[in-house]
Amino acid sequence: MKHFYTILLLLVSTFAFAQIPAGYYDSATGTGYTLKTQLSNIITTGHSPKTYDQLFSLATGYRATDIDDFYENDGSVMDMYSENPIDSDPYNYDYYASPSEKCGSYNSENDCYNGEHLMPQSVYSSDMPMVGDIHQVIPSDGYVNNGRGSLAFGETNSASTTYMNGSKRGSSSVSGYSGTVFEPIDEFKGDIARCLLYFAVRYEDQVASWNHAMLNNTSDQVYEDWFIDLLLDWHNNDAVNQREINRNNASYIHQGNRNPFIDNPGYANLIWNPTPDTEVPSNPTNLVASNPSGFTIDLAWTASTDNIAVTSYDIYVDGTNSFNSSNTTFTVPGLAPETNYCFTIKAKDAAGNESGFSNQACETTTSNGTGVNCLAETFENIPANSGSYSVRTWTGDAGGAWIASDARTDLTLNNRAITIRNGSLTAPTASGGIGSFTVTTKRVYGGSSGTFNLKVNGNIVGTIAYGDQDVVQTTTIPNINVEGNVSVVIDENSSTTNRVVFDDLSWTCYTDLNVLDYQLNGISIYPNPIQNVLNIQMKHSNTTQIEIFNILGKRVFTKTIQQSQSVQLDNLSSGMYILKLTQGNSIISRKLIKN
Repeated sequence: MKHFYTILLLLVSTFAFAQIPAGYYDSATGTGYTLKTQLSNIITTGHSPKTYDQLFSLATGYRATDIDDFYENDGSVMDMYSENPIDSDPYNYDYYASPSEKCGSYNSENDCYNGEHLMPQSVYSSDMPMVGDIHQVIPSDGYVNNGRGSLAFGETNSASTTYMNGSKRGSSSVSGYSGTVFEPIDEFKGDIARCLLYFAVRYEDQVASWNHAMLNNTSDQVYEDWFIDLLLDWHNNDAVNQREINRNNASYIHQGNRNPFIDNPGYANLIWNPTPDTEVPSNPTNLVASNPSGFTIDLAWTASTDNIAVTSYDIYVDGTNSFNSSNTTFTVPGLAPETNYCFTIKAKDAAGNESGFSNQACETTTSNGTGVNCLAETFENIPANSGSYSVRTWTGDAGGAWIASDARTDLTLNNRAITIRNGSLTAPTASGGIGSFTVTTKRVYGGSSGTFNLKVNGNIVGTIAYGDQDVVQTTTIPNINVEGNVSVVIDENSSTTNRVVFDDLSWTCYTDLNVLDYQLNGISIYPNPIQNVLNIQMKHSNTTQIEIFNILGKRVFTKTIQQSQSVQLDNLSSGMYILKLTQGNSIISRKLIKN
């Protein structure tokens, strides 16, 4: 989930207000708990509760409030516990034609759907109007609903049960609460948070007498510290979308009141966080660059401090913001051999406040003996976060189609990363051969140590080992030394239930594009890296063909010159290329970096 709080909330707020009846929020003029009470008066006065019949009243309302007009757009029941927002749903429900159709065995997913009370109905003894409030009672698969039961919502790193769309239950990983929790997928965390914030406002005159792990028995804050922090995090990180706006409008028609946190997302922070965090973290210190290889350099620094918490660090490579890490160590991937790089770091907090730069640390990569990187992949372009296991495809950092099977996209390593279970990771076919191969891995959740096979052109050339849970390790397989076009596949997990995160994958070239094949007389090429202009300086006039290839082997530029000339390359995207110069039977090839 990304932290685009201020801009995103303002944009959504502006769009949503076009749907609100004129004057609806005119009396909401305060801040803090005063604003909360003003909103409570508005949405309580307008609320026209329906006589509760879960088989009829809510089911009828769901035909307007929870029809899937946003994802599949197929008229099915919009169920947050089974919806897969980036792929085919594991199953779908049609609306009941009559109350008698409602089932109740709940023996597995895709058995039947019912109404999920986001604030469990046991908290308020199934009393009206809470039990029939469509703003906080949503349609859901009955089996998953039973699995959630009366658990608090939260986040878990050790799921005991994972449902088909990636929702899960397990021990809490949220600071401040150690019980078992239910975690929805990222797509719906903000949706659920806004329903529960609505609940706190609508029932502020009753909630202090109710008991639950999420509640703190007050009528002002309503929720425990850990839980209000979680709700605000979910709300701020998962912005209101058109589906929620449609649901809010239909709910207003159904029962006469609205969810103010969908209409104006900014109300949440005005109530529970009225003093925004504007304090910047301290600058990172003691940055050290060390342990260079042909294509990586290790960084380590002393953590910054903040009045609330530092959430991540931006890593600058030669002045360009290139990577982000939540740790105070990082291995910079995708570098060129025998090249000097300088690094600086900035710290960030959850509100987006940013520190100044750390000290600068510089280091030079080694020659590595096998050539420049032919391909490097950071997995930043993988599909949106999803905890379910499926086939994932994306365009890599250098172009080309990557494919991961039995894979999920919501876990991180250095940053975004791909997680493989009983599947494979296939890179796009690339030219330039392969010298040595490097990848970083981490086994998550349970399981045991194991290995994946690394295959080049269908042949096993090595194994990628992973060890203890949550231990990060980088594996380099040297001296593969296959020339020409290569197809690289990682597959055959030795334990098909282990879940392994892969990040920062790269391999070096092993073809004549890495070496000086023939010496061209009196020719120099500069600068490198380039901005927009490459200078070819020749002592003698000679017909020279210039060709530039991307790292997948596609020719992206060609030109023939007779004498020294400056070549304009502003149409090339930033990245690494191979420059090939030909004079008669003589050829030189060099790595070329475009900033």
